[in-house]
Amino acid sequence: MSSMTIGKLSAATGVKVTTIRYYESIDLLEEPARSASGQRLYGDAAVERLGFIRHARDLGFPVAAIRELISLQVDPGRDCDLVDQIARRQLGEVRRRLTQLEALEAELKRMITACEGGKVANCSVLAALGHHEQCPRE
Repeated sequence: MSSMTIGKLSAATGVKVTTIRYYESIDLLEEPARSASGQRLYGDAAVERLGFIRHARDLGFPVAAIRELISLQVDPGRDCDLVDQIARRQLGEVRRRLTQLEALEAELKRMITACEGGKVANCSVLAALGHHEQCPRE
């Protein structure tokens, strides 16, 4: 097992040092061993765990779901129904956000289409931003 400092772990995983410390503080990442001088020392397991956390965060999983997924990893013989439920819940959240983004896109297109150019004093985009009641409701 190789041992590396927090800076080397950061470089190896692309996760900022402050984020690594944060993950330790909320127990997503185990407290590392320390050198005689008190420097944090990480092994391959930390690189693997941090890669898992980073990928899950990139997919939008909230910290609570990641914590749950990590706890499920401890028992590899366990049925993966709970993992599937967590992934499906995240997919539902992504779909909900996509719907919101599509509505946002439609409203921005509407505002831009309504713009006829001219002077700022008569700008329909600025008028729409200043008067939310002009926005279509869902």
